[in-house]
Amino acid sequence: MNRYKKLASNTVVLALGQFGSKLLVVLLMRFYQNMLGEEGYGEISTIIDTATLLMAFATLSIGESIIRFGLDRAYNNSQVFSIGVKVTLIGTSIGFLIVPALDLTAGLMPDNKVLALLNQYSWITAVYVFTGGMKSTCALFVRSNGNVRLYAMDGIFTTVMNILFNLLFLLAFKWGNMGYLLSVICADVCSILFLTYMGRLKKYFALIGTDRSVRKAMISFALPMIPTTVMWWIINASDTFFVSEMLGFAKSGMYKAAYRLPNMIALLSGIFSQAWNMSAISEKNSRTIAKFYSDVFSAFQSIVFVVGSGMLLVIRPFISVFCAKQFHMAYIYTPFLVLAVVYSCFATFMGSIYVASKQSKRSLLTTSVGASVNILLNASFIPVLGNHGAAIATCVSFITVFIIRAFDTRQTVYMNIRLRKLCTNTICLIAMGLVIIFVKNDIVFYSVLAAIFMLMLMLNFKACVKIVMQIIGKKNK
Repeated sequence: MNRYKKLASNTVVLALGQFGSKLLVVLLMRFYQNMLGEEGYGEISTIIDTATLLMAFATLSIGESIIRFGLDRAYNNSQVFSIGVKVTLIGTSIGFLIVPALDLTAGLMPDNKVLALLNQYSWITAVYVFTGGMKSTCALFVRSNGNVRLYAMDGIFTTVMNILFNLLFLLAFKWGNMGYLLSVICADVCSILFLTYMGRLKKYFALIGTDRSVRKAMISFALPMIPTTVMWWIINASDTFFVSEMLGFAKSGMYKAAYRLPNMIALLSGIFSQAWNMSAISEKNSRTIAKFYSDVFSAFQSIVFVVGSGMLLVIRPFISVFCAKQFHMAYIYTPFLVLAVVYSCFATFMGSIYVASKQSKRSLLTTSVGASVNILLNASFIPVLGNHGAAIATCVSFITVFIIRAFDTRQTVYMNIRLRKLCTNTICLIAMGLVIIFVKNDIVFYSVLAAIFMLMLMLNFKACVKIVMQIIGKKNK
């Protein structure tokens, strides 16, 4: 199987297992909004964003090492899994000891809305982090062990369980935020049991006897990923905290509703990135690696731009159908968020070079710049521009990270990023965004958006055909 076909095969399998669950989050958006209300939707988004950050600290980002070392056949899988489980268990258990400190902090700052909310749900959040960390460790090991189909099956299984628990806790019991969190926790527990049984994970776990050198190497690789994850979190999620504190949870709920569909691009890209990282690591010593990276990135950016423009074309009717009535105006905040997510995909693609070459510190440095830009712009723009300010800050941050990485990674792999195509597509997306924000006449609105979308299809058609030809093993003349 050629490298392009292998990448496509892994992407398809992962997509079959995960796309349904990711799409379901969007399709159930109206259900969540009706069950939680405008403020509750903003509150649960803040809690989940916080739990995501805490998980990186609690697990020491060991999942990154599980993938990197698990895919490298120079390391024993049993060692990799055992170390990953132990680190996750110890770290997430320590998290329960920190909960009382949050109560003290909230008491010292009683006027802080975000701290008061987090304190209210502190214990259930700690459980959420514990089960989420263990589920992630098991799932990532299964993937790194080459069992991509089981990893995909787990995505479907977890989704089904999540739906069932949502119906029980949100619809039947009407437990609100607590019900939402319990749904995810219970689904994660079911996933852990499913993966342990189907993947026979017990045979890979050793309570004692892990290799000291492997443990040191895995932790050394993972530790720089913690601040990297924090920096990515700042770029991705800090705007929600700024909006919640400055404008209230109702506004942050509106902002999250606007972010939900653009995030589908990142979720689709994330599925591809999982397969791509497997290829990038296995192909890292190839003499033709630069051409491989360039070809894949050319097709990747074409697909991402076309999907992004397609989302802008349908964003208004989509939100009116899938969002509760009070969220219908969220569409005006989506243009800069779509552009932000597009460039986050590109920055993540460049980050695969750091993963393959074990340059986690360089990944941290580049992300730190973007995080600093994000905090500065959020503080400056949100008081003046509201949710638009948060969207612009996020957009500029991701573009900054991508530009820095595009130059920095050339020291490792000299990749052709197709700059002219990149700039042309970006200008087209910005033009569509301006139409969405400022044009009120429906005929002009949809006519101009459709025309720009068709232009982007023509601009990106050739790159997509080329990669398809390489996948099926034919030369594109």
